[in-house]
Amino acid sequence: MAERLGEMLVAQGVLDHAQLGKALTLQKNRRVPLGEALLELGFADETTIWRCLARQQGMPFVDLDADLAKGGRLRDRVLGLVPREVVAEHRVLPVKVKEGTLVLAVDDPLKLYELDTLRFVLDREISAALASPSALTRALAHYYHGDAPASADMTEALGEEQGDDAPIIRLVSRMIGEAVEQGASDIHVEPLDGRVRVRFRKDGVLRDVASHDLNLLGPVISRLKIMAHMDIAERRKPQDGRINVSVSGRPIDIRASILPSNHGETMVMRLLDKERGLVSLEELGFGLGDLERFERVIARPNGIVLVTGPTGSGKTTTLYAALKSLNRPDVKIITAEDPVEYEIAGINQVQVRHKIALDFARILRAMLRQAPNVILVGEIRDKETADVAIQAALTGHLVFSTLHTNDAPSALARLMDMGVKPFLVSASIQAIMAQRLVRRLCTSCRRPHEPEDTELRAVGLAREQIEGRVIYRSDGCAACGYTGFSGRVAVFELLVLDGTLRDMTFRNESTMAIRGQAERSGAMSTLREDGLRKILAGTTTISEVLRVVHTIE
Repeated sequence: MAERLGEMLVAQGVLDHAQLGKALTLQKNRRVPLGEALLELGFADETTIWRCLARQQGMPFVDLDADLAKGGRLRDRVLGLVPREVVAEHRVLPVKVKEGTLVLAVDDPLKLYELDTLRFVLDREISAALASPSALTRALAHYYHGDAPASADMTEALGEEQGDDAPIIRLVSRMIGEAVEQGASDIHVEPLDGRVRVRFRKDGVLRDVASHDLNLLGPVISRLKIMAHMDIAERRKPQDGRINVSVSGRPIDIRASILPSNHGETMVMRLLDKERGLVSLEELGFGLGDLERFERVIARPNGIVLVTGPTGSGKTTTLYAALKSLNRPDVKIITAEDPVEYEIAGINQVQVRHKIALDFARILRAMLRQAPNVILVGEIRDKETADVAIQAALTGHLVFSTLHTNDAPSALARLMDMGVKPFLVSASIQAIMAQRLVRRLCTSCRRPHEPEDTELRAVGLAREQIEGRVIYRSDGCAACGYTGFSGRVAVFELLVLDGTLRDMTFRNESTMAIRGQAERSGAMSTLREDGLRKILAGTTTISEVLRVVHTIE
């Protein structure tokens, strides 16, 4: 593609062959697009390059700078067709309506895949026209008064080290960089009495990493608000935002949440590493038998597969792994998420937007008109969403979703508590999987451990069951930060409904009765049993499994 674009520019007399050769060499060495290489070398201007790129891609080109030179003539009725938050999220600009189709200006031909998402969001036909990146930035600033942010690279978002704000910029840059380097999942900036505490969450455990004077709270929070495109003047209400940065060449998506407290505003940032976030089913930590059972379930053509557990138990990671295994050219997959955590090539992902009443149920109804094979609904929160998901499952779609319940059998009762009829629950649910995360032992410093009888009884092991096996304990070394653990692994409770369990669900029998039948028939392996397997395999410790099992048993 790069050679074709270059050849087109040579044919137009914009470049000669020697200049093209230099640009291609720079492109290869720097691993940047050809257009960026040409701009850096000064061989062509941006408008000429993007006009040629539009012709190469078969897209119309829109000269937004020319429009701004004439005073900015886009009408409010056209701009009003796209909410500001959609403009900010997708970096698009509505330019006109042509024969009922809304034309959006974009600066990257690869954004064409987002059009399916925007059709859902805006509920109308959409086409794209290509504009140069700098012209689009200027137009967004002009028409939206700077309220339409573009994604910022770390060098842009954190590197403007000029004036009195430079120390704060460096402090925030270092904080985010260290969190990414340490593999933290969250950053907590918390005002206390007389100081600002910074904590990182790693492997599910919070620990202090810094303490600052309280007078730094305002500048740090203001800097983070600017990066997250929040209202820096609003200090009384909670706010949510999003920061896109690049750390050591890795794209990091940060979801920021701010909450007023008695000592000032406290901010939590969740770090999503786009390179490390997507894993395969095999990497999740399934036992061999459970992996085979789960693969058989998700290979079915219809029905609902639920993943349950509290916030932070890895439900989204499991669902993404399932979608990744099903993502083939002959399968159409659509998701409704709040928020979209990781982008998966080949899958149509839709962001829930409550401000414009684009909730799970509305997206789900629109999905069904798109003839998908597989649907993911981020969470079933109410009867309306549950009803639409069940109807989708009963009409030939495979539906994945999550619920907040303690264990797998409780999900059946939860749906009926929402008002779903028992016969619909029994007919539509194929499988339910509850999961928790336990810390994985560091293989560099784990040590054999002779457990006490009280430990064995607490976790449900008999002394004879561990004969010939090695039970490990955490120790601590430099490799794991002296915690004794490195990373996390899931423990699973997989319930696959058979005829007897469906009949019990239809009769609305108790959760305890369904759990007992599932365990006796082998239709379900419990969290405790999976935890024991991971203890005996040397993956984790007795105390870690007890921490998880005691929350539900």
